[in-house]
Amino acid sequence: MPDPLSRLIYIDDSGHQPTGLLVFGWVSLSPQAWRPVLRRWLELRKTLSREHGIDVERELHATDFVNGRGRISSCVPDRYVHDGVTYWKDLGRELAVRLLREMSCFEGMTVGAVFRRVDPHPLQAEKVSLYRDLVRSWEQELSADGELAMLFMDGNGTDHSYRTAHRQLQLDVRRIIEDPLMIDSASSHLVQMADLAAWCAYVAVERPRRHEFAWSWYEDHLSVRDPHRRPLEMPPGHSETP
Repeated sequence: MPDPLSRLIYIDDSGHQPTGLLVFGWVSLSPQAWRPVLRRWLELRKTLSREHGIDVERELHATDFVNGRGRISSCVPDRYVHDGVTYWKDLGRELAVRLLREMSCFEGMTVGAVFRRVDPHPLQAEKVSLYRDLVRSWEQELSADGELAMLFMDGNGTDHSYRTAHRQLQLDVRRIIEDPLMIDSASSHLVQMADLAAWCAYVAVERPRRHEFAWSWYEDHLSVRDPHRRPLEMPPGHSETP
């Protein structure tokens, strides 16, 4: 029997350049779980559209809406309007918790995150190195389980720096099919879930004072879907898979 395609992995990055913190967060699900997970997410998005005027197809980028940068709602609840001023940050934080609670209930989906602290210069090369080690760790897991996976990453397809990590793998034994498939996060709800997971992992690790309200979000909402229960530090050379 041929090895089954068992995992669809959607991944995004986060971190804090001034301190050299790199983070990758992801959601992973089986092809069989893809439809029910997406359906349930879309049902929530439709509810948010009815209640808050947040368009179903509008991208929810954690850095923007949690920090109140995006004017995401055309129907802001009265509790977030005081003396004619809309408190967008409060609305964004309530929205984030609502999304995270939904993600915590998705049967058949797992969440994960890894991080590494590096010299901030040059950061991109270090980010690619962390990605390479993460891919190799997945290769080890998939090989042990006799499974295959496909990986989807936020991007527009013009940055080819990550595909080298895949092409360095031995073709006759590799488990992740193809290069990472680049998808614009604005058009993928699952990549947006990965973005939220990555942002929560960054806050859990870095614990920036301005985001103290979210320090426990990963533990409170995502750890139940994370087999490791927390973001994992991945030191350089973590995996030696060729």
